[in-house]
Amino acid sequence: MRNRQVRLRQKEQYDLPLQPLLSREKSTKAAIENISFRVFVATWNVGRKSPDSEFNLDDILQVSEESDIYVLGFQQIVPLNAGNVLVIEDNEPAVKWLTLINRSLNKANYVPFRGYRSIGSPGGSLVFPKTSLRKASKALRTENKRKLKTCSCPIGLERKNSKEFCFRCPQSQTNENDISSEDDEDGPNGPSSANSIKYSLVASKQMVGIFLTVWVRKELVQYVSHLRTSCGCISVSMLFHKTTLCFLCSHLASGEKEGDELRRNSDVIEILRNTQFPRICKTSNSRVPEKILDHDRVIWLGDLNYRIALSYSDTGKLLKEKAWDTLYNNDQLKIEREAGRVFKGWKEGKIQFAPTYKYSLNSDIYAGETVETKSKRRTPAWCDRILWRGSEIYQLSYERKESRFSDHRPVCATFWVSVGAMEDGSKRRWRG
Repeated sequence: MRNRQVRLRQKEQYDLPLQPLLSREKSTKAAIENISFRVFVATWNVGRKSPDSEFNLDDILQVSEESDIYVLGFQQIVPLNAGNVLVIEDNEPAVKWLTLINRSLNKANYVPFRGYRSIGSPGGSLVFPKTSLRKASKALRTENKRKLKTCSCPIGLERKNSKEFCFRCPQSQTNENDISSEDDEDGPNGPSSANSIKYSLVASKQMVGIFLTVWVRKELVQYVSHLRTSCGCISVSMLFHKTTLCFLCSHLASGEKEGDELRRNSDVIEILRNTQFPRICKTSNSRVPEKILDHDRVIWLGDLNYRIALSYSDTGKLLKEKAWDTLYNNDQLKIEREAGRVFKGWKEGKIQFAPTYKYSLNSDIYAGETVETKSKRRTPAWCDRILWRGSEIYQLSYERKESRFSDHRPVCATFWVSVGAMEDGSKRRWRG
């Protein structure tokens, strides 16, 4: 009863579809298949710090209100030094974050490696595995990654109708570099480990300090195919139940001098122009998009670094008054979007929380508010943002979480996303 009341309130506020997850509706004229699902998205600049085994992500991931897909993007998981950029990328922090996410989502204090004893034990203390990102990612999947990357289009579709049908390719084409780790040669870690996993890792990608990871409820993994990643920023493209989804994570140019927002605008334009997903289907009529904006639904998260166009003192006064609307009216990203210079056609939820940057470490005080931190002073700003574009995406929440781990606060959003298809006789068309 309570869930029904919550969903009715969501329907009233967001005009939500009321079909439950994995619902199917049928009529006499056509069979209509709909899926509505809940997506949790979080972005966090962790300030080049690596977590310890006691760090708990339950509150940040809102595990008490389960979602169907979890998308987490981290920035600055390693220092941006020459060794990490030019020599060998440090994957150890990424493995730690994966282990912590797994503990929160799957309530497991171990990573289930094939052929090894469990590292830690359920109910015991967490021990980080000493392994590569590739092996850790493989251990947390319930499905062979090669299968997730391949074409799963229906067989028997006529080529002459392929533009309005799904794409049908005679042979899948994969790119060795489009996922952060190598393809599974022997599948995931076997039935015993798969049965113990509630959420399966479907994608994890690191590019120096940026790390993006996508988890899907195990029973929904069957709907994922055509999985690809791209490195311009870090972006993951997938076909989810006949609708193309794209999640991308970026860390845009820093700086709070006048004009720095234009450099951030240029970053966004360059990412949209240059990000290219590898082609999987060979047919010329494929609907699998190769560019970000060609996807049906897109969610962009990250440290976008846009600042508040006010002085430090004026911003401080408004912060004390919790005058979020006035502060937001002076937010660079809002100004640039409304002027049509960046993110045209994108949406962002209303911000009703304090700026997320820059805090003194292990403190709830903004840097610069004490004598000791004056040299590190920055005008507080909403650097950490989540935006989206596409139809049938409804934002349910947009908030920050209170962790003192870094000088940024994590920002989270939940979405209700509907995807579906209509099938009438031998003819299929997509409702994307």
